[in-house]
Amino acid sequence: MTTQPKPEDHINTASRPSDLKITDMRTATVGWGGWRFTIIRLDTNQGLSGYGEVRDGASKTYALMLKNRLLGENPCDVDKLFRKIKQFGHHGRQGGGVCAVEMALMDLAGKAYGVPAYMLAGGKFRSHIRLYSDTPNEPTGEAMGHKLAGRLQRGFTMLKMDVGIESLINIPGALSWPKGMLPGEIQPGSPPDWRYTMHPFTHVRLTDKGIRLLCDYVADVRTVIGDEVPLAIDHFGHIGLDDCLRLGQALEPFNLAWLEDMVPWQYTDQWVQLERALYTPVCTGEDIYLKEGFLPLLRANAVNVIHPDLATSGGILETKKIGDLAQQYGVSMALHMAGTPISTLASVHCAAATENFIALEHHFTDVPFWGDFVDGLPKPLIQDGYIAVPETPGLGFTLNEETIRAHLLPEDPDYFAPTPHWDSERSWDRLWS
Repeated sequence: MTTQPKPEDHINTASRPSDLKITDMRTATVGWGGWRFTIIRLDTNQGLSGYGEVRDGASKTYALMLKNRLLGENPCDVDKLFRKIKQFGHHGRQGGGVCAVEMALMDLAGKAYGVPAYMLAGGKFRSHIRLYSDTPNEPTGEAMGHKLAGRLQRGFTMLKMDVGIESLINIPGALSWPKGMLPGEIQPGSPPDWRYTMHPFTHVRLTDKGIRLLCDYVADVRTVIGDEVPLAIDHFGHIGLDDCLRLGQALEPFNLAWLEDMVPWQYTDQWVQLERALYTPVCTGEDIYLKEGFLPLLRANAVNVIHPDLATSGGILETKKIGDLAQQYGVSMALHMAGTPISTLASVHCAAATENFIALEHHFTDVPFWGDFVDGLPKPLIQDGYIAVPETPGLGFTLNEETIRAHLLPEDPDYFAPTPHWDSERSWDRLWS
């Protein structure tokens, strides 16, 4: 398929930024293997377009509802517009629309001024961004070790894997629990979906046997990959604080990079107990929106690593502010990321501009077409476990129309179709009288 010429290919993208106005918002939703990502496009009166991405699990409505609040505005007023729309985001996936818009605004502003987005965030501390490779479950520690060893051979210098109670569900004597509290169980009075029961309220407990089996799994991984490579662990399951402490202490010998999301981020006091009792760093933050959401954890010295996801934490500038805030408390910042190259590149610009950044998550090492959604950058996009920070304007890429069209979802097949029904939605948005 021949890619249609784009207006930005034929104009001076650094012209007339003070006269730039947003004229439209359109979307295209791509997906594979159960993942789903909505790409938003903001168009302008000068032919420039900017791109952002709604995180997997978030509705594109969260972005489209913002359209009428952006029409006629100058996208270079990034901070002004973010303050206007940030009230329509929240923790979890509900910040997805605001963040997608912020990415697109930064893309447009960079294109208008002819500079990469990281320059708008204050310049860069590094020219290459380290990625850590998250890896799907394997049935045995040895199999996981060999899968992770393959990541090391591809140049990744940090790794993450899941170690949790789901692997123990069918093993006699590994868990104790009130019937109905584990996946797939149907019992009178049980919750309709255990994933919506927060950790302290399931009363699922690990036995000594269960803890030993999980430690054996990690030991087998370390036997294959060695003790030197940083290895983080995630997805422990919905278990209470006491069992998190028991498991965390049992895992101490394996020199793990961090233990992630052991309990919900909202329970600052529980994170304090984890941080004080364990010598392994503890980490959370992928569901937290805005820097104010991180303050309780930081003020309490409750975590060693924060882990915002730029696609829900507030976008490029807000996430840099989150990193800077954490630095004041002596805490480093890793970035959660499970998206296409569009949101990944937004994260790359943020990481470049944030001094205490350590590594950016990558979920799709085994997806061969993942890097094909964008052009104008090195191929492959990830080389030896790093992404080079783009020096081209905005987020630094051009969209590959052919790849986007090839992965549009059957239930949502529009390729940046008009959205006039979102032009005139109105409400009284002011939060004060």
